Amino acid sequence: MSDFDSNPFADPRQSNPFSDPSVQQAAGGGHRQGALDDFNPFADGNQTRPANQGVPPPRSAQTQPAIMTPSEDPPPYSQVGAQKVDTSELQKRQESEYVMDVDTSVHNDIGEELERKAAELQRKEQELKNANFSGKRENNWPPLPKFFPVGPCFYQDFNVDIPLEFQRIVKIAYYLWWFHVFVLFLNILGSMAYFITDSSSGGATFGLSILWFILFTPCSFVCWYRPLYKAFRSDSSFNFFVFFFIFFFQFCVYVVQCLGITNFTVGIISGLTIVGKNIAVGLIMIFIGIFFAILAVMAFAILIKVHRIYRSTGASFQKAQAEFASGVMRNEAVRGVAADAAAGAARSAVSGYGSENRY
Repeated sequence: MSDFDSNPFADPRQSNPFSDPSVQQAAGGGHRQGALDDFNPFADGNQTRPANQGVPPPRSAQTQPAIMTPSEDPPPYSQVGAQKVDTSELQKRQESEYVMDVDTSVHNDIGEELERKAAELQRKEQELKNANFSGKRENNWPPLPKFFPVGPCFYQDFNVDIPLEFQRIVKIAYYLWWFHVFVLFLNILGSMAYFITDSSSGGATFGLSILWFILFTPCSFVCWYRPLYKAFRSDSSFNFFVFFFIFFFQFCVYVVQCLGITNFTVGIISGLTIVGKNIAVGLIMIFIGIFFAILAVMAFAILIKVHRIYRSTGASFQKAQAEFASGVMRNEAVRGVAADAAAGAARSAVSGYGSENRY
């Protein structure tokens, strides 16, 4: 029967674990139960030790604590012995990275600027090639629509004709001309208000304002702006002199229009005289006079600036005379007239010499 109780899968060489004496001693219930019965937690002196004397006493050997106490005190802190953190290498690295970023951005800006300049030069070369191929450049100013019966009269392109260092002053003169046209138009409105307020003396001023607008708008463009444009385009001393001569008189006209002394135009003085009759019309006339004063100041500044540039180029009156003579002689009409005059003088001289020999 015992053969049926045995484990058929157990190792026969393995010993029984319950045959160990310590296990059998622990499994003894009578002795352990007696020790538990003798234990009283509420006894005097809080004697928690059981009555069983067979339990071995605790070891008296000193155990080491979990946290070791230092055997020696740390040395006192001193500034000399303190470790200094060296950040110079980090600063150098940051500075080098910043310099690299700045250099990269600067190189990118320079590259973009060079690309723009290259594209502009290429466009200028293409336009010059087209102009040389066709024999002349197509006019593009004023920019009129194609259905308009009158086409553009001039060719104007600051980037193509004017050197880079002179483009700013030429553009300022161009904007001054537009402001000149705008103030002349305001002069018509102010003169009309003056004519409505005082019909006896405002009629002539109103009629002259319309004449000044129709006459001075194209004449100012042709007489002083275009000579300035051509002077900087071809470094022409003759065109510089034409600009100085005409623009100085334009400056004087601005001063007269600003003051408004006569019925030539409205201005500050004429506006002050009409304030007593109509304050609004008087203020309008005064404001127009202030606009003419601004034109006078800007014209004087441009005159001084252009004169300085002209003197710095080494130009002179003799050079202007030479340019005028060469320009006149290049004109086909002038050359034809001169040739006809020379031929007539030669024929008259020959005929006079023959008549003298007959006698």
